[in-house]
Amino acid sequence: MIAGKRVVVVMPAYNAERTIEKTAREVLEQDVVDLVIVVDDASEDGTVALAKSAESALVNARLVVERHPYNRGYGANQKTCYRLALEHDADIVVMIHADYQYTPKLLPAMAGLVASGLYACVLGSRILGGQALKGGMPIWRYVSNRALTLAGNVLLGTKVSEFHTGYRAFSRELIERLPIAANSDDFVFDNEVLAETAWLGYAIGEVSCPTRYAADASSISFWRSVRYGFGCLSTGLAFRLAAWGIMRSARFVPKARRI
Repeated sequence: MIAGKRVVVVMPAYNAERTIEKTAREVLEQDVVDLVIVVDDASEDGTVALAKSAESALVNARLVVERHPYNRGYGANQKTCYRLALEHDADIVVMIHADYQYTPKLLPAMAGLVASGLYACVLGSRILGGQALKGGMPIWRYVSNRALTLAGNVLLGTKVSEFHTGYRAFSRELIERLPIAANSDDFVFDNEVLAETAWLGYAIGEVSCPTRYAADASSISFWRSVRYGFGCLSTGLAFRLAAWGIMRSARFVPKARRI
């Protein structure tokens, strides 16, 4: 808990048996965390068992593990994460990937920025600080990240360093206003959420986050990344056309805007 607000950390996971226990334990070690929710998207390995073992290893740890009966996709996984977080009375929800690419040690800082009321959305950016390539981010992924982020900022009218991080903190108010159910069940879900956040007029904060790419970290294939990239551009264009009043969108409704 921080500033009287209940902090729930959600961890979407898929075939993360090499890193889930280490990530969950370090998350649970952060004093501000009240509850951790792991949602497993029908992994074919020992992800669920190892997640539960993290709870038993720490005194007074609270961890909930949910498993999809079949693989539904990264976006669908997050939909379950946020639904469960709200059901468990979260005031602040922090999403972190289970592959230990992002350090849980930033949880207090990110939750604190939300708790302060300065930001309803805070991103852990791998680009701020210039450590992405040193941390092992593949050059093709770095270049595409920078290009898509530039396009996103132009189309959405934002000024963030990275749209594509898997480390995010949200206020309860924002999550309840986002049209999460209407979003994709695939990877572009991440981009859609940030576009909707910008549409609703919420400022997006960032903190510099060191990155760790390794063989045991999760990754999507090159061609799925290409599909994700086109999905991001499509989302940005839909936002801009809706802002200009040229196209109607179920996710970018004029009366929902705060700006």
